[in-house]
Amino acid sequence: MFALEFPPINAILRWPDIFPGFNKIGLIAVVSALIVIVVFALANRRDPLLAPAGSRNLAEVGVDFIEDGIVMQTMGKQGLGWTPLLLSLFTFIFLCNIPGVIPLIQMPATARMAIPMSLSLLVWVVYIGVGLKHQKLGYLGHLLWPPGVPVALKPLVGLIEFVSTIIVTPFSLTVRLFANMLAGHILLVTFGLLTEALLFAETSQAFLVPMSILPFIMLVFLTAFEVLVAILQAYIFTILTGVYINNSMAAHDDH
Repeated sequence: MFALEFPPINAILRWPDIFPGFNKIGLIAVVSALIVIVVFALANRRDPLLAPAGSRNLAEVGVDFIEDGIVMQTMGKQGLGWTPLLLSLFTFIFLCNIPGVIPLIQMPATARMAIPMSLSLLVWVVYIGVGLKHQKLGYLGHLLWPPGVPVALKPLVGLIEFVSTIIVTPFSLTVRLFANMLAGHILLVTFGLLTEALLFAETSQAFLVPMSILPFIMLVFLTAFEVLVAILQAYIFTILTGVYINNSMAAHDDH
């Protein structure tokens, strides 16, 4: 009888330490950060008067994408100063996502909770800090009680807004990125194991070998889809960051 043994969920999410406290997830994150730093450092060394080439050309494409596709769409010209932060977020998240489809690595660093949570807390600190910088403690009042709220409803609205802004927003950013990348990773592992099990079936079950083409086709499709998801999730996280920062700046403008 044909049997497919799926490994325990812990086995596909945990990796042996390279050295104590540092495993493949940490290595992917460090390499991703180094790639971002090196590419933009090299791009910055070229004379800006020269025609862009190599790393500078890549960097300028990234800057144009972030400015036109995120900053101008969410914050307008007043948000152009946030381009370095948003560009760094997008490129780092993408580079942490894409190893999920790279052979031998096959694990997105963002499929573990720590990195998405750290990035979400960073975004939370930034957009809260933007509001506090301009409005001091008055910003907290704006967060808890939007203009026009009746006095009788202020306790309830204040509680809802506090939970939504202080707790739910960073949590939703974390889970959106983490859950999508984890689900994709599990799907790839599932169809990869199914393809392998059918392709290397025992001699008595050789009739199953041709059927391996079906999960293999699905595996190829899911791999291509996960490349799109890696880009899309980086974009969603970054554009939401722009929206949150813009809301803090807009709150200032309203006053």
